[in-house]
Amino acid sequence: MRTAYSVETVRAAERELMARLPEGALMQRAAAGLAVACAELLGRVYGSRVVLLVGSGDNGGDALYAGARLARRGAGVAAVLLSPERAHPGGLAALRAAGGRVSADPARDLARADLAVDGIVGIGGRGGLRPDAAQLVRTAWESAPVLAVDLPSGVDADSGEVPGDAVRADATVTFGAYKPGLLIDPARERAGALRLVDIGLELPREADAEALQHADVAELLPRPAPESDKYRRGVVGVVAGSARYPGAAVLAVAGALRGGAGAVRYVGPAAEAVLARFPETLVHAGPPDKAGRVQAWVIGPGLGDESDALDDVLAAEVPVLVDADGLRFLTPERVRARTAGTLLTPHAGEAAALLGRGREEVEAARLVCVRELAARYGATVLLKGSTTLVADARGPVRVNPTGTGWLATAGSGDVLSGLTGSLLAAGLATRDAGSAGAYLHGLAARRAAGPAGAPILASEVAAHLPDAWRDVTE
Repeated sequence: MRTAYSVETVRAAERELMARLPEGALMQRAAAGLAVACAELLGRVYGSRVVLLVGSGDNGGDALYAGARLARRGAGVAAVLLSPERAHPGGLAALRAAGGRVSADPARDLARADLAVDGIVGIGGRGGLRPDAAQLVRTAWESAPVLAVDLPSGVDADSGEVPGDAVRADATVTFGAYKPGLLIDPARERAGALRLVDIGLELPREADAEALQHADVAELLPRPAPESDKYRRGVVGVVAGSARYPGAAVLAVAGALRGGAGAVRYVGPAAEAVLARFPETLVHAGPPDKAGRVQAWVIGPGLGDESDALDDVLAAEVPVLVDADGLRFLTPERVRARTAGTLLTPHAGEAAALLGRGREEVEAARLVCVRELAARYGATVLLKGSTTLVADARGPVRVNPTGTGWLATAGSGDVLSGLTGSLLAAGLATRDAGSAGAYLHGLAARRAAGPAGAPILASEVAAHLPDAWRDVTE
């Protein structure tokens, strides 16, 4: 599992460690790891040209000391000092002693560079880059691969927001711990390939954000035992579809069946279309409370303006997932009155409507918005998008690492709802079901798109869910 910690937590851990180490030892650890990453990116150090973009903070010092190590290995290293009078004195002296130099012509040096190292702003930076730094960064980006020190300068380490001009790195070397902004868009896409350098920090057990990996998801997924029957595996009820959107019902049922449900009970007007594709589905005309026993409900995909069934579903004493059209009829009071778990799965536009904000605000501040929704509704919230986030009132926000842009296709959210509902019915907590569902959904989409990437249909994502399951568990 990748765990990410806030700037405040990282700074506190650094202070505790520095109190036990000789002066400058922690920076030397960071510089050593940074130099190794630079060498790997260059491929050949001797004779290469490296330009350091150096700000006034410790990130600039890390870059200077790493540059000194590269210069001792035969690289030509030039430092561009954005604040010459505030550059790290020890790092600058080390660079000069190793044969490096201060650049007198940054544009010329960048034009000839094999690698540019972004050491402009550290994790405590706020706001975008100043105009002079932004122009320098644009020149670097056009000239050579860019390696960011700790995080791309100009992005917010805690939130992943990008409030102005910022570095777009090909790779980022971060020290001690991942920062939430490295995992969450829009900052994540600016970080490139991530590398964590262990510098010996002692961090709390509970992180601010976490990204599950294969092994973590495998531990969450239910596996049928020899004595299992459909009820032990989980029966999920699906209230979806309408005369206008019958396909939403088919796709939600597909996600539930392919997601491991012991059985699916479908309630709605698209029973004929559902049975034509999946004859194993148990259909009922409704209302939901007369449909039979279920261990979880999914409601909302393609529902249109029909809201009567929502009252029945919310009154049920089982976990409920509310998606799409079902979200339009929710109020915080209705959700908070429930005794069983509730999982809301909005995309950015739906989240904006629930919060009374603009969609652009949600997309720019995904972490803040998902936390606000979870607090306002007293529910677990899965915010879909370029970085899918899962949050509840307590614990780290879960960041899904498997998404792909090919999931931006009609009906993919319906598949996710059915899949996640099946995991709720199997007994997973709302936070775990949302996290595991998003992870499998992303893997299935990658499978459907293929290694080169190609347009996919939501039905193809559903068809590849068993493959994703095997990828995780085998």
